[in-house]
Amino acid sequence: MNDNTNDKRASRLSPAGWVAVVSLLFFLGWAVWYAVHGWNALSGLDIDISTTGWIFLVVGVLATLALGAGLMALVFYSSRKDYDR
Repeated sequence: MNDNTNDKRASRLSPAGWVAVVSLLFFLGWAVWYAVHGWNALSGLDIDISTTGWIFLVVGVLATLALGAGLMALVFYSSRKDYDR
């Protein structure tokens, strides 16, 4: 067989792959709908966040991003150093 035909077959999704893609798209759509619905439900209320609240919100987001980036760096480092065996 030709290597090009094997590459083309390997790049196609199986039925289980399509089920996974469709279900993930469904959950993404539901999450967006829920966020918009929640945002609109709070639009009539007078909700204020204090300066301390904003500081903790920003620090929480930055800490979460740093943790995610650090864990991804460790994954790539262990893969490069062949610690994944």
